[in-house]
Parts: sequence; structure tokens; C-alpha cells
Amino acid sequence: MLRHLIPTFAAALLVTACGSAGDPSQREGTWRPSGVNAANLRAMIADPGHLQQGVGDPSGRGRQAANAIERMEDDKLKVLPDVRASAVGPSAGAGGGGAGR
Repeated sequence: MLRHLIPTFAAALLVTACGSAGDPSQREGTWRPSGVNAANLRAMIADPGHLQQGVGDPSGRGRQAANAIERMEDDKLKVLPDVRASAVGPSAGAGGGGAGR
């Protein structure tokens, strides 16, 4: 009888322990958001109007990236260049034959 009682008691103990934990973000000493990130952003921004609407980067490569995505979606990818150091491959009579003699 004791054999059946121990697993039941252990399961009840685990369920009770899980319920008492509460919300981890409400524990003592836990950081709570207080608007610090927004305050830092406002302090670093050069033009406060950029918080409402950003501006593009004239030296950016957005059009180049958009073209690449369009080619991928249209299945018209460019062939990658051959980046091997040499186009010469191994020959049939080369390499490693002397070890077995």
C-alpha cells in the first residue's frame, strides 16, 4: 500500500510547488521596464522629427538587395563565380602510390 502512496504524494507535492512560484517578472529584485530605452533614443537622436518618420540612407544598398530578392522570387538567379584557386584538377597517375611498396 505504501508503494502506491509515495508516487501520489510526490506528484501532489510537485504540483503544489509549481503553483506557488507566481509570475517571475513580479519577484523582488526583478528589472521592470520603465521607459529607459525610449529616453536613451530621444537623447541620442539628431533630429526629433526622425522619431515620427525616418529617412533613407543615400549610400545604402537597398535597391541592390531588392533586385536580388526579385531575381530569387522569379527563379532567375545569377550564376556564382568560380572561386577555386586553380581550374586544374588531380590527374589519374598522381599522388600517394609510394606508401604501399
